Amino acid sequence: MSFFKKLSLKGFGEKKKDMPEGQWQKCPACETMLHEIDLSENLRVCPKCGHHYPLDSEERINSLIDEGTWQPMDSHLRTANPLGFKAYKEKVEASAKKTGLNEAVTTGRGSMEGYPVSLGVMDFRFQGASMGSVVGEKLTRAIEAATAERRACIIVSASGGARMHEGILSLMQMAKTSGALAMHHEAGLPFISVLTHPTFGGTTASFATLGDIILAEPKCIIGFAGPVVIRETTHQKLPPGFQTAEFMMSHGLVDRIVKRHDLRGEIVQFLRYFMPAPTVIEGRAATVIA
Repeated sequence: MSFFKKLSLKGFGEKKKDMPEGQWQKCPACETMLHEIDLSENLRVCPKCGHHYPLDSEERINSLIDEGTWQPMDSHLRTANPLGFKAYKEKVEASAKKTGLNEAVTTGRGSMEGYPVSLGVMDFRFQGASMGSVVGEKLTRAIEAATAERRACIIVSASGGARMHEGILSLMQMAKTSGALAMHHEAGLPFISVLTHPTFGGTTASFATLGDIILAEPKCIIGFAGPVVIRETTHQKLPPGFQTAEFMMSHGLVDRIVKRHDLRGEIVQFLRYFMPAPTVIEGRAATVIA
């Protein structure tokens, strides 16, 4: 009979055309299907299991800095190709086009509950947030500005490490940023380092682990070399949870693990301890910088 005929799927439309790409994501932790709008409104944290998705630099800045106080720094700096590395210029241009950024770190001035801060945020979308000469220069200038203007310095790290395309010029940024932080420390000013997923290589071996306070997002991976390299080198079985934020906290590298929604409040609490109280002017908090 005709009503037993197998129905054709053609009448239901093609899935790829009916469902816009990029609107839904499956949580890698709990496999819940999440809509992009819900993720964005929840600071890209899974509302079911709390998995922290990567956050781009603009979203991170908006989640931390007082509205209307953000002043970008050194956005004109561009990466060159000092070693003539093949196709490096094209790779950087592709990252810039994809992300709308000029480099893997965004720096600037702002305030948090009225406390003046100098903030640097690394963006993993740009060349894996690897640290080249421009990344190191921008961070160094942000640290030096914080020292000169009596600001707290905050850096949010997410990086694959030093950028191999720039060789020794990339490795030099480890010493340069560390030296700037030493001067900042001598001035009696705080540096708060925030580690996010993943933070590796020369970034971990320099400024990322030099904070007066080191915070980390839950379950983010922190290390110098990757676990496969370590396992193959040492020929030892790695302990459970190796290189996670929780493992690092239990071994003294991380001071506190902070969920993304609580990060701004936690940082402000430390600023209240380290910095002079902001002066209230016409109902708004503002700190007069000597």
